[in-house]
Amino acid sequence: MTRGRLPGRGRALAAVAVLSLAGCTASGEVPGGATGPSGTATSPPAGVSPSGRPSSPPTASPSGTPAGTASRLPWGPTQADLAAARRTVAAMPVEQVAGQVIVASYAGTDPSTAASLVRDLHLAGVILMGDNVSGPEQVRATAAAVQRAVFDDGRRWPAVVSVDQEGGLVARVRAPAAEFPTFMTAGAAAAGGNLDVVRDAAKASGAELRSLGFTWVNAPVADVTIGPTDPTIGSRSASDDPDLVARSVTAAVEGYLAAGVVPVAKHYPGHGSVTTDSHVGLPVQKRSIEQLRRRDLVPFAAAARAGVPAVMMSHVAVTALEPGVPSSLAAPAYRLLRNQTGFTGVVVTDALDMAA
Repeated sequence: MTRGRLPGRGRALAAVAVLSLAGCTASGEVPGGATGPSGTATSPPAGVSPSGRPSSPPTASPSGTPAGTASRLPWGPTQADLAAARRTVAAMPVEQVAGQVIVASYAGTDPSTAASLVRDLHLAGVILMGDNVSGPEQVRATAAAVQRAVFDDGRRWPAVVSVDQEGGLVARVRAPAAEFPTFMTAGAAAAGGNLDVVRDAAKASGAELRSLGFTWVNAPVADVTIGPTDPTIGSRSASDDPDLVARSVTAAVEGYLAAGVVPVAKHYPGHGSVTTDSHVGLPVQKRSIEQLRRRDLVPFAAAARAGVPAVMMSHVAVTALEPGVPSSLAAPAYRLLRNQTGFTGVVVTDALDMAA
């Protein structure tokens, strides 16, 4: 099994990473002073056929040195990808830069609705929720329409077509797709030494998502639950044992990467040890940074070592970082993620329509 980069995926991740970290200065430049002419796409983005339908993802060997030093897998944006992405971003008008850091939800099941949103607002892509899914062909048509919209917008990298597909209670795509159990089942398998089961399940789920046109999956859950007083995560977590969660998350990340889908480890710096649901209020984490390092942050460090390309930042307010401010809006939380794990990939926020 070759864990190689998919053509175009490194550039896509690099572009999102540069946009996420750099944004635009008043002069339209990005850090590093990179400049370059705007490019006009002459062919569809990687993974899309001329008709706009996602093609089967080929396996490719890495082209260059991976930019992420924490990763032990030959996967992700290389230094050449990052340099190309900086040139691309430097040439973008500000409205395109703004759109490229947004992955939007939308209403209904009409593929044209998602495509129009992406094309008109220059969005990085969309997330499909349960009410956006009516069947496999409709999902494929939506993914193809979104990829075509990205191509029509002049981009030469694939769109983010993402989904919350953890298994168990949180799975937006149901039958006839395979329905996998909750991630705590993975923890039970890992506790019995069956990490191959966890890895194979993630690979199977990821391959199915890729066949439907998805490029990102918002999984695995890297939270360490505290049990019955945890109202949000519960069995979505692999365990209340941070080391067991770390092993489960590592295996899942490896499985998703082998399937050619971008996994997103969530919800940093841990949602399993707070007693408020961020969908309905602002959770407050009162543990010290050292306490977090010994427990909540352990699986995220493991995910970074496994080469996870993206991490989701939660809306949990950590008193020791920035009191009263959700981590998603707190610069110290992002610094902690980078410094604690060595993670150099893309950081995304949890949904911005949540009550927190």
